[in-house]
Amino acid sequence: MRPLTNSNSDPALLEKITKSLNLTIPQHIKRSRDPRALLTTVFANWLPLSTALLVSVIEHLPSPINAQAARIPPLLEASPGFDHIDPKVTTAMTESRKSTEEPVVAYVSKMVSVPESELPINKRRGGALTAEEARELGRKKRAEIAKAQALANGENTDVDAVADALSTVAIGEEDDDADTTPNAEEAEQEGREHLIGFARLYSGTLTVGQEVYVLPPKFTPANPRAAPEPKKVTITALYLLMGRSLEALNSVPAGSVVGIGGLEGAILKSGTLCSQLDGAPNLSSSSAISTNAPIVRVAVEPAWPADLDKMVKGLRLLEQADPAVLYEQLESGEHVILTAGELHLERCLKDLRERFAKCDVQAGEVIVPYREGITNYVASSTTENREEMNPPKYPELGRGRVDVVTTSKQITVRLSVRPLPESVTHFLVKNTAAIKKLYSEKKAVQQDTPAAAAEQADEQETEHEAGNDVGTVESGRTLSMDEFKAQLGAAFAELKGEKEIWQDATEKITAFGPRRVGPNVLIDATKGGICGKFLRNVQDDHDESNGTDTRPEQLRAQDFVDKVTYAFQLATNQGPLCNEPMQGVAVFVEDITINKTDDEQQNMGRLTGEVIKSTRDSIRQGFLDWSPRLLLAMYSCEIQASAEVLGRVYAVITRRRGRIISESLLEPSPNFTILALLPVAESFGFSDEIRKRTSGAASPQLVFEGFEMLDEDPFWVPRTEEEIEDLGEKGDRENVAKRYVDAVRERKGLFVQRKVVEHGEKQKTLKR
Repeated sequence: MRPLTNSNSDPALLEKITKSLNLTIPQHIKRSRDPRALLTTVFANWLPLSTALLVSVIEHLPSPINAQAARIPPLLEASPGFDHIDPKVTTAMTESRKSTEEPVVAYVSKMVSVPESELPINKRRGGALTAEEARELGRKKRAEIAKAQALANGENTDVDAVADALSTVAIGEEDDDADTTPNAEEAEQEGREHLIGFARLYSGTLTVGQEVYVLPPKFTPANPRAAPEPKKVTITALYLLMGRSLEALNSVPAGSVVGIGGLEGAILKSGTLCSQLDGAPNLSSSSAISTNAPIVRVAVEPAWPADLDKMVKGLRLLEQADPAVLYEQLESGEHVILTAGELHLERCLKDLRERFAKCDVQAGEVIVPYREGITNYVASSTTENREEMNPPKYPELGRGRVDVVTTSKQITVRLSVRPLPESVTHFLVKNTAAIKKLYSEKKAVQQDTPAAAAEQADEQETEHEAGNDVGTVESGRTLSMDEFKAQLGAAFAELKGEKEIWQDATEKITAFGPRRVGPNVLIDATKGGICGKFLRNVQDDHDESNGTDTRPEQLRAQDFVDKVTYAFQLATNQGPLCNEPMQGVAVFVEDITINKTDDEQQNMGRLTGEVIKSTRDSIRQGFLDWSPRLLLAMYSCEIQASAEVLGRVYAVITRRRGRIISESLLEPSPNFTILALLPVAESFGFSDEIRKRTSGAASPQLVFEGFEMLDEDPFWVPRTEEEIEDLGEKGDRENVAKRYVDAVRERKGLFVQRKVVEHGEKQKTLKR
């Protein structure tokens, strides 16, 4: 190395080194006084970067067979509907089988635009002509030159020539069009772009002319024919990607990276190809949806009303192209899209304007979801007052217990509302997909029962409520009935206090909510157990429904269980704070009493509405009997920053009400990795601010984490002597929870208790 790094080295020694390595070094480099130029030239000729990189890849990276055996199992386990994937497909992908009889599975990561002139079939257009084409072109040129000379010399003045010339002059526009049309079409074809799928083949052999299914981003093998249905396409071409050039192929075995033609219009961004529909895996959902749950909602509208159809079509294409985007049309007529975050929203709006809708689209104010919960203590500035709460509304009944009496005084329902243990709430949030699966199985068995039609209508009504399942993630393996029941029972059994309240709670669960799959439970606490049980064997429910008399002679308490359940769904779907869904609330049905009258059968329709309305309002009243809380949607924020900008990063996170989780040093580099939780409502503009404050030295990565309780009562006022002395009777500090609640209520058009004028006598215009 010394002869290469020393500018005064011996030229003979340098010549000896270059000859031994069989290198050719230009003379001006040898005479250069800069040793770095000589060192770079020698190493570039001796060990080029391309060769070194390719050799390292061959020597150190595993082959497709070895790599797929280790990477395919966790990839499939993270995909939706893992339990319904065909074992034959799983084996073929894991072992990278190349037989033509094996199922074909490929993942298209992106669609690459290629000019038509760059396709192998059209490559000869830009190259040398064949002998026959050259002779034909020469004959045409000579004929045109001869004709031009004859006209210039005044020859061919016969009638036919004059008529021919007049027709040429008189119909010049048509002739020009006839002459230029082929050239225009040829130029247009040469400038046309074709989309080729950049894909990795995991199993089987893909051939030209083969038919495969294109699975949409939200495809699940549990329901393979659900809308939007997979498309069947024919492979028109296969290409070997050699840099910017393409080489045509007839077939491609598993383990290859290939360009696929014929997918234009079927795949917009990414997708999965499979030769069979039943049991096919969805590889496009395993990465995008699991890490980027849609959480930010915004309403869009076209700038010109005439472009509404184009915008709706573009929104549907956007939803198909991006698995992390949801599109909904509300009952009010608004068109709403749900995205993973601020940057994702900006990208989606740009794609919608420029690629899918191709019209000007206006976006409304960004809407962030919240959740409403309760706790058994009140937030206080002092620890000794932490357990103090307002006295219950009905002290004789106890906190959270309400007697529901209908307007006609004919039905009385006793309910008790309690906060669900935190461990149980986390379990229900984590296993939302399992609850959906169990509900679907029960619904399939009960579809022939008399209450099925009414229940389906109720479900369709609640499904139109926007954003209630925002932030939920469905991926990986879902628990079975027995597994879900056992793990939920273990979560209740691990509770240290109040075990008698939650004893056998798993067996008594009647419904989950909201939308029958949420993290709130309706528990049957009646003496006779008159309510149905959700976690009962499906066959037992079927036998019970078949043996039930559907035409009782008189009203029974069981006739109003479904009404109470529906009221529970309505109450948990819109909480009393700001009409946001509840989370972590348990409602106990303790008793249903009927005061019999002579005309009870004629009043059944009226009683149904009374029970639903009264029960819904009573659940909200029991909710407010505890200490209510607002749950904020939170991002998990990961930032890498040097020690010089660490203080500025902390300042930005703290100013946006974030919370630092951990800080670790990345050895041997001088950078720190910071993990923090940041409210989604405070995250807009966070990335730009942190880059600005750190001069680009830090860049955050935000991933939706879930909902976290804001430990601040929106109705808090100073109560103790210390609080009144420190903060005054009105509480001079800002109540952040109330600010969030008032903002949501104002956006939804609900009543906001706000004092507009505090001191009317201090106005300057008082004497006028």
